[in-house]
Amino acid sequence: MEDIILTTEIPELKLFQRGKVRDIYDMGDRLLIVTTDRISAFDSILPNGIPLKGEILTALSVFWFNYTKKIVRNHLITSDVDEFPGVLRSYREILNGRAMLVNKADRIDIECVARGYISGSAWKEYMEKGSICGIQLPSGLVESERLPEPIFTPAIKASVGHDENISKERVNEIVGEDLGSMLREMTIRIYKKAAAYAESKGIIIADTKFEFGLLDDELILIDELLTPDSSRFWPMDDYSPGKPQKSFDKQFVRDYLVGINWDKESPAPELPEDIVMKTRDRYLDAYMRITGKELNDARR
Repeated sequence: MEDIILTTEIPELKLFQRGKVRDIYDMGDRLLIVTTDRISAFDSILPNGIPLKGEILTALSVFWFNYTKKIVRNHLITSDVDEFPGVLRSYREILNGRAMLVNKADRIDIECVARGYISGSAWKEYMEKGSICGIQLPSGLVESERLPEPIFTPAIKASVGHDENISKERVNEIVGEDLGSMLREMTIRIYKKAAAYAESKGIIIADTKFEFGLLDDELILIDELLTPDSSRFWPMDDYSPGKPQKSFDKQFVRDYLVGINWDKESPAPELPEDIVMKTRDRYLDAYMRITGKELNDARR
């Protein structure tokens, strides 16, 4: 099995943030984002990681940042370790393939979600209200059905528990009407372009989450982009509305945890090796379908 990196330590740099998956280091006006092999589910980090996960997420984000940069600027400077500052060269073995040097932006604290299909929390909300984030939808939709048009369903981080869906009016209250309108427009534009490309590769992007920031008063894309951690990827050749879909994302892990009746509160259980390897294979399959490359090519 490939080496698994669950945490990183770079004493020469100040740790800016350690999230569920990423270790982020402060480099003044830049950040070093290192994507580990940690995996989370139901807001808990599982004790064992997924081999290659950090490299796959990094390589996919780099691919999509380059693919969408004509629509909106992003924070990526380079993912080539040879172009990193000299202080990082001794950490090549850890950083190669899983790190991005990015511009530091003022983060906008709104999760910009685009949905082209109705699934997950959106399906639950639709079943209760007939709408999502205040957007009225046609009656009679079934689970996983394609929506007439992609919709913008923003969310904010709740103080406790899962993210909280909010309306576009609430977005405008938080960031102002002009910026709120830009977030909606950019979210839908990026989603449509990416979804069309993915479909040409046999993958449905059911929904995805974008994060934006401001750099010199310009709106830019930040964080990760269109990965199995931030998106629902479904295989087109197995798509069948009216039920949950097979996926390339970590829904496979969530389904396993539900199946063993984990209470989602006590310490997360360790995943058995077969679940770990099947999850790795799903992530790797998504990467190779979308990019048309072997993962080794991204490490160069």
